[in-house]
Amino acid sequence: MKKKSVFILAMIFVFCFAAGCSIGENEKHPVTVSVWHVYGAQTDSPLNDLIDEFNDTVGKEKGIQVEVTMVSNNKNIHKDILAASNKDPGAPELPDIFVAYPSTVMAMPDEEILVDYYDYFSEEEIEKFIPSFVEDGEVDGRLVCLPVAKSTELLFINKTAFDRFSKETGAKIEDLSTWEGLYETAADYAEWTDGQTPEVPDDGKNLFVHDFHFNYFQVGVESLGESFFNNNAIAFGPVFNKVWEPYAKACLSGGVWLQGGYATEPLRTGEAIVSVASSASVLYFSNEVIYPDNTSEIIEIIVRPCPVFEDGKNLVMQRGAGMCTVKSTPEKEQAAVTFLKWLTEPETNTEFVIETGYMPVTYEAFEEYLPGAIGELNDQKYVELYKAYLETQEKFEFYSAPKFDEYLEIENGFEDKIRQLLLNERNEIVSAEEEVVIEDAAEESLRLLKEYM
Repeated sequence: MKKKSVFILAMIFVFCFAAGCSIGENEKHPVTVSVWHVYGAQTDSPLNDLIDEFNDTVGKEKGIQVEVTMVSNNKNIHKDILAASNKDPGAPELPDIFVAYPSTVMAMPDEEILVDYYDYFSEEEIEKFIPSFVEDGEVDGRLVCLPVAKSTELLFINKTAFDRFSKETGAKIEDLSTWEGLYETAADYAEWTDGQTPEVPDDGKNLFVHDFHFNYFQVGVESLGESFFNNNAIAFGPVFNKVWEPYAKACLSGGVWLQGGYATEPLRTGEAIVSVASSASVLYFSNEVIYPDNTSEIIEIIVRPCPVFEDGKNLVMQRGAGMCTVKSTPEKEQAAVTFLKWLTEPETNTEFVIETGYMPVTYEAFEEYLPGAIGELNDQKYVELYKAYLETQEKFEFYSAPKFDEYLEIENGFEDKIRQLLLNERNEIVSAEEEVVIEDAAEESLRLLKEYM
């Protein structure tokens, strides 16, 4: 019955468009579609500008008016979507379109209130998208989060500072392309910086900061051919130990930042010079470092694909939410989908992501439009970013995190506990009167982590 009704609905719209009619009654009475999104600020948003363009062109022609009623962050939109869908007192009404991760959809009391885009996009249209981006937006076999812009994890390097280190030690930027090389370099950097002030013991600096320790383990284990999860719990298999060893040694040597916060902050103050972070965080990386003594330095930031294990496959986490459409009337649903199809057209989509620091979502946008758009960029940091995107798209597979109810709780618990354990162990090493064997400290930290999880 569902397939039959969808077919009849589709035929109505095909006939309507063939006849040249609009979705709305006329220009004075268009179908209005409300949107909540995360791309910019309410008064300064690249998506808002594109929505104005849509309203003045395709929207005007087809009788559609898209209105932005909220620009916020994912956390706030998640909270408001759940409040609205649960009909909490004082909660706002659900918009027609909102940006969300599948985890938000899974937390809703009834995910069936969302449109399944497989009912509105043909197989040929779906095949134009990067397959893993589409798969990431599926919940229970339904495509409920349409990819419109994606991010991933990339390697950001303060080349100015790294060059000083390289000149005296022979370290190479190429060494950072593997996790083994990066962590070995991190330990060397801690030792080198500690040696700059022999009168002050144990004051070596961190080379590296990772925004997402959980992702390092999850993707790393999977890239080496072992499942990270077993029955919705961390498996802690043999490969996990292999991923743990170089990481823990570098952390306990002082080469890895273990404090909270985002990677952009220690790079901004010179407390670290290399990071793996969300590619979308490029906006917050500064070309100026302000050191603790209030001196400053203009630096060159370069961007590379995320490191991989020497004998693992090129696998990297994909990030970025999708657009969900709330079921309503056939006219409203079709209006929403018309806008989203326009937004994901290769040329439009490339224009959108270039303004926001994200990746496009279709093969054609990557291959035909993005290379040309890079040539028009003025900020070298963004040129670096998009070159890294192109290399990542060409050489890597995108990993999608599994979808189960406990995932977020496991991720947050792991992220907090692993930093705390290793930071405590590092402090004990520094304060110990006798030399501590790092391998033993790493083994003890892993035992405590397994016990906690």
